[in-house]
Amino acid sequence: MMSPRSALRRYLLVSFLTWLPPGLMTAVMVLLMTERGLSLAQVGFAVMVFSIVTIGLELPTGGLADVIGRRTVLAISAAFTVAALTLMAISTTFWMFLATGVLKGVARALSSGPATAWYVDTLHDLEGPDADLKPGLARGGAVESVALLLGVLVGGFAPLAVPPAVMTPLALPPMLGAAAGLVLLVTVLFALPETRDLEEHSRRVGARPRRVGRSPGRAIGRVVRDVPATVAEGVRLAAGGPLLRRLMLAAAASGVALASVELLTPGRLAALAGTAELGSTGYAVVAALGFAGSALGSTIVPRVARAAGGSVRGAVAGVVLTALAIAALAATAGLDGAPGFAATGLAYVVMFAGLSVAGVLCSEMTHHAVTAAQRTTVTSTSSLSLQAGAALSNTTFGTLAAQAGLSATWSLAAGVVLVSALLFVRMPALRSARPAP
Repeated sequence: MMSPRSALRRYLLVSFLTWLPPGLMTAVMVLLMTERGLSLAQVGFAVMVFSIVTIGLELPTGGLADVIGRRTVLAISAAFTVAALTLMAISTTFWMFLATGVLKGVARALSSGPATAWYVDTLHDLEGPDADLKPGLARGGAVESVALLLGVLVGGFAPLAVPPAVMTPLALPPMLGAAAGLVLLVTVLFALPETRDLEEHSRRVGARPRRVGRSPGRAIGRVVRDVPATVAEGVRLAAGGPLLRRLMLAAAASGVALASVELLTPGRLAALAGTAELGSTGYAVVAALGFAGSALGSTIVPRVARAAGGSVRGAVAGVVLTALAIAALAATAGLDGAPGFAATGLAYVVMFAGLSVAGVLCSEMTHHAVTAAQRTTVTSTSSLSLQAGAALSNTTFGTLAAQAGLSATWSLAAGVVLVSALLFVRMPALRSARPAP
């Protein structure tokens, strides 16, 4: 019989393996595409396609997980990851990289939420609806950050170990990512049994996820009918409830914060380093520091919540810390050389720590407010809100930075994030949506 500790170990393992492949390919993705002949405009378009596919599929795939099961959707996501990163390693044309972006977008959308939903449902089954979610969710966030940190460092240095005569050095990290995706696929299939609550819900709505393999045609038809209804129910829940509506807006503000640094920092560091190559290396180190800060933030979430007097006040502390870090980037935008790199690295550590604190506590509040039937759909809605905030920022911050400078752009981003702290003022009372047994 599974214990809470066993469920946590499985959740942490799957979380690590889910985020390791993206980390491995992050450091070399742009360089690989440009080395194989793509212009920066084509690179940008391929990345945009990834974002569009992810946004478009967030809610349908969340509903799919709530209908056919977390394990099945995570296994499909792992298969798409293997295909995407294998194709990336051998791609030589713009259209091949475009297809890679589509596959990565599908994989990302499918992986958004099911692992966390599985852990929350399992813990509720084992300990009841009042189970403390903070420690497990905090460790999950920390493990995800560690996976990204290790991935970006390994991916950044692995090409140095490959002679060009053997293979294209920059193709090694995505191949390693594909191998990690294969390990994830096997792990998911054997380590994540479906929870009782999901099965009971599936029988109640008629989805019967366990019978997919016995009658494929009828099962697929049931899934197609059930997914839109589940998505609609989740959207109504997220948009109609005052608590969830505020949490979705907070997620959008987090997207603004992330976009402001991911879009503008690489160019800033390239200018400091003097060349794009050295700037890319510097960005890999700074990004790794950010992931370390994220892991630290996730680890201290329970302590922050206790010190602040609850999850809501703890989330406010995380949001304010994030805003202050971005404001520090704005204030140090004029620094050159080593001081500029040091200031950027320190701001990244603080900002990602704040984002993790706020993110984990908002996730806890979200999971307490929904039932197993809509858990992954609502989680996907939160991810969609974050990406919508990032997409809106990407369309404006680049132009603003060119016209008004980095300091003004980061100041605006810091202001938006700071204002979002008001969303937690007089937060509606949290009542568990889980029905009594």
